Amino acid sequence: MSSSQKTLPASHFSIPCTNHSNLPAFSSASCSPLSTSGVEKSSWLPAPLGDPARSSTSSSSSTSSSTISASRLVREFVAQNNTAQIKHVIQILSQEFALSQHPHSRKGGLIGLAACSIALGKDSGLYLKELIEPVLTCFNDADSRLRYYACEALYNIVKVARGSVLPHFNVLFDGLSKLAADPDPNVKSGSELLDRLLKDIVTESNKFDLVGFIPLLRERIYSNNQYARQFIISWILVLESVPDINLLDYLPEILDGLFQILGDNSKEIRKMCEVALGEFLKEIKKNPSSVKFAEMANILVIHCQASDDLIQLTAMCWMREFIQLAGRVMLPYSSGILTAVLPCLSYDDRKKSIKEVANVCNQSLMKLVIPEDDETDEGKQSLSLQMEPKEESLSQQEVTSSGCLEASSDSNLSSASVFNVSSTERVPVTLNLDGIVQVLDCHLHDTAIGMMTRIAVLKWLYHLYIKTPRKMFRHTDSLFPILLRTLSDESDEVILKDLEVLAEIASSPAGQTEDQGPCDGSDTRSGQLELHIPVVKASQLSSSGMKGMECSPSTPTMNSYFYKFMINLLKRFSSERKLLETRGAFIIRAASSSNSYRTTAGDQGMDAACPGGWLQRRGRSSICHVVGCTAWVRSNRQLCLLLNAENIFHSMADILLREEDLKFASTMVHTLNTILLTSSELFQLRNQLKDLKTPESRNLFCCLYRSWCHNPVTTVSLCFLTQNYKHAYDLIQKFGDLEVTVDFLTEVDKLVQLIECPIFTYLRLQLLDVKNNPYLIKALYGLLMLLPQSSAFQLLSHRLQCVPNPELLQTTDSTKTTLGFKKATSTNIDYLELLQHFERVQNKHLEVRHQRTGRGEPQDRRVVL
Repeated sequence: MSSSQKTLPASHFSIPCTNHSNLPAFSSASCSPLSTSGVEKSSWLPAPLGDPARSSTSSSSSTSSSTISASRLVREFVAQNNTAQIKHVIQILSQEFALSQHPHSRKGGLIGLAACSIALGKDSGLYLKELIEPVLTCFNDADSRLRYYACEALYNIVKVARGSVLPHFNVLFDGLSKLAADPDPNVKSGSELLDRLLKDIVTESNKFDLVGFIPLLRERIYSNNQYARQFIISWILVLESVPDINLLDYLPEILDGLFQILGDNSKEIRKMCEVALGEFLKEIKKNPSSVKFAEMANILVIHCQASDDLIQLTAMCWMREFIQLAGRVMLPYSSGILTAVLPCLSYDDRKKSIKEVANVCNQSLMKLVIPEDDETDEGKQSLSLQMEPKEESLSQQEVTSSGCLEASSDSNLSSASVFNVSSTERVPVTLNLDGIVQVLDCHLHDTAIGMMTRIAVLKWLYHLYIKTPRKMFRHTDSLFPILLRTLSDESDEVILKDLEVLAEIASSPAGQTEDQGPCDGSDTRSGQLELHIPVVKASQLSSSGMKGMECSPSTPTMNSYFYKFMINLLKRFSSERKLLETRGAFIIRAASSSNSYRTTAGDQGMDAACPGGWLQRRGRSSICHVVGCTAWVRSNRQLCLLLNAENIFHSMADILLREEDLKFASTMVHTLNTILLTSSELFQLRNQLKDLKTPESRNLFCCLYRSWCHNPVTTVSLCFLTQNYKHAYDLIQKFGDLEVTVDFLTEVDKLVQLIECPIFTYLRLQLLDVKNNPYLIKALYGLLMLLPQSSAFQLLSHRLQCVPNPELLQTTDSTKTTLGFKKATSTNIDYLELLQHFERVQNKHLEVRHQRTGRGEPQDRRVVL
């Protein structure tokens, strides 16, 4: 036996003992070998400490002497290989002294057990359980001095046994974790020295039982005591640094606890935890094939929603790496991830780092959704990944109910970025589309969320409709109402994205193949009832109008949702007049423009119709006077680009033809007409209407005309656009029978100014051909006669003064060579029937105005004669 094993000087256990200076040190004298011949139990056991005849001094001396005797006996028994006697000595020291009720007896027992361990030397490993258990019991002693002696005794026991104590590591760790939080500084200091000794033993041994230790670590990691947390983190860092110990396999067991500790009030502990998490993340990046991503996904989801900024940022960084490393393995947890990530996208600059990382997470997750996700039913996904056998038991049930749950980074990973694993098991990866849609729908309904979050939600919906249209259309009926309500959003960007989603729904072929079936009469009628559309006779409708009643087959490139969209859009404008006035313009403009259509692009269409020079001459207020609400016009233009312009105008005309609210119908017709005349995006549609050469263009003209009759002046402008000058003149003749109001004259004023715009350049040039365009000149003079002496009157008058040879205006209705007559006969349009329809509609408007007068409702401004 070496000298170091025979004796253990106090210098080997250098614990400050300021409060324990009166206690005997555990010195080499206490462990000196003595003669073992003829020693009986009564001679080496300490005398009863309760004997009043003994003073404290004699008690201490007796304890030291008895300890020496016990050590001598143990050495004898070791030499004799007398295991039974050794156990008997240890039992006596444990039961009758270390666990005694008297403090001095317990102190003596602890010293005796340490002496026995030293005497046993290399054989102490055979008796470690008997030696350690009573010492650990004393860790809970109420007397801090006894806890100190227990720590000292255990230090000596462990130092002698070294690697032999590893089978008892859990009980040692459990005891040390309690001492780490001890209120007495000396006890705490002693425990730290013992802790360092244990760490040295673990790092130099290859027999550490990590599997058996993890349950205890998982339990202790949730301690709220700062010292205990520091103790736990220090051990995790040590175990992570040992090459032979693969703590990464058990990371799911302790990850949640680590994030809990990351929120500690102590900066030092937070820093230690950051370092530990950083080391784990480095290891994950080096060995992604051995990482159990799926088992940790929900843990990250929870902590990505933490109120503590450091926890949230760290968890979000982990989530970013998980999505990019694990790829589609993370898809089953998409709903929870989105619940955590989406709100972060609206953070301000105070949380800029979290916002940036969340944005990368969102983009990376979106890339994982591919068209193959739409091919088969959920749960039977043909696309699968190789994963560890343990993970094949994972199911969607593991997705937490909380799913209802960048700093710089390489976010350019493709959707196929997945780790390779050694296992040959193949587990299907399921896109939990129902959960994703539920989360997105929930965020759209939440009025408190920020603008960037709403935009991200709409981008997700658009992406899902592009990648998985068939499955998404199962959710369209539930999403449609909130998408329509989102059109009332205050943000232009939100409306843009919302209209992109609605346009995709309305135009997707998947909308026709789902179980929607053809739009039956009941569906259409229910929509019409919401719009207060009366039942009309077939004789009162054109063929195109009747088609509108049956899901508008006049819009063959659209599905059944297109017509529903048009109906509900007009219904919303009708019920929310404030939305119509303030946002309606932008809504239709937004949907009729591409994604790049922003800010100044909104005026490009207007400027194309009315270029800068003309705008400078007329002034901005003048052009606004011409076209009404500029934002309203922009909205319609964008709607016409996202969806087919002809389809939009055709379907809206069908619907407005049967609208009972005639004032609303007149306002909508005026707006649509303004867009048709001024938008550069509708150049092709205007050219189609100019000539009326095809049956489709003539059908569209008739459809528009019947609805445009709600507004007399817009009807004339439509005739000017289609070069139906004779019919325009006939309409103006009917104006004498109408009730002329200030609003009516204002409309005429606007039309005159529009005639001066570049859009009607061809019309002004036709004034040079007086012979073939007599009805054009007559129609313009008719407008001139309607106007009072105003700026518009002067403008039109000056234009007509430029017409050459006024005498040629004399013509008769029998002229057969005029362009107007030729046009009327060549287009096969029954203009007489259209004129009669105009009269019927205007008579109905007059009747309604009279009814409102009888009810005392506000009327249109009348001309003061």
